[in-house]
Amino acid sequence: MLDYDREAAHYDATRGGDARAEAAADAIETLLPEGVARIADVGCGTGIVTVRLVRPGRSVIGIDRSPGMAAVAASRLPGRIALGSVIRLPLASGSVDVVTMVWLLHLLSAADSAEAVAEAGRVLSSGGLLITTVGKNDAAFGPADDAAMIVGVVRARFGHDQTDRLNRVIELGRRQGLALAAQTTFVGMGQGVSPRRWRHRLAGDAISWTGAAGRERVDALCAELAGLSDQDRARPDPVYQLAALRKG
Repeated sequence: MLDYDREAAHYDATRGGDARAEAAADAIETLLPEGVARIADVGCGTGIVTVRLVRPGRSVIGIDRSPGMAAVAASRLPGRIALGSVIRLPLASGSVDVVTMVWLLHLLSAADSAEAVAEAGRVLSSGGLLITTVGKNDAAFGPADDAAMIVGVVRARFGHDQTDRLNRVIELGRRQGLALAAQTTFVGMGQGVSPRRWRHRLAGDAISWTGAAGRERVDALCAELAGLSDQDRARPDPVYQLAALRKG
């Protein structure tokens, strides 16, 4: 797991910065009910998306378990950021209209992701929405990306089951009285990966399934990537999916 306290100072610069945050916030806005008054952005990180959800007459708070991330977020939204765990939210039951979880569920274990959805259901008011990214790690494997397609063949065999798969999130929501209400997508600006960068990732410890695949297979994969043209050209940006689940 990434050390988010250590990464906080330069996290935004390595994750698409303002452009990606703006795209995410704009997509969330399309799913928000008219006149929504209370939003909790859970796993808010540096608050770069959170702050973009603020509007006159709308209360927005951010919650993150990393003190380093929360400190950066607090510089953007003073007095509106709290330390807290996604599986034990520091919020009263039924106290918010919308819970957002962007780039969060895929980081959690099966048990914790289930608890996170349950907590969202608890703190939402009747008719409220949980808005979350789903299938986050699948977004990098678009059909127009030659490098990702090569990696995807091995990932499909050795990759772990994703805890934020859409059908799984829908089922977790159903258990809490949440039903799928809408979906949309947004582009992860500046997050396309070049063949050389894929090779760097595969050679390190950033990709969890490389251990299961074995060094020999990973080395062969890197050699195949090295044979592609334009080694330093970033391939197409990933397209992320957002799902909105409504509390009945």
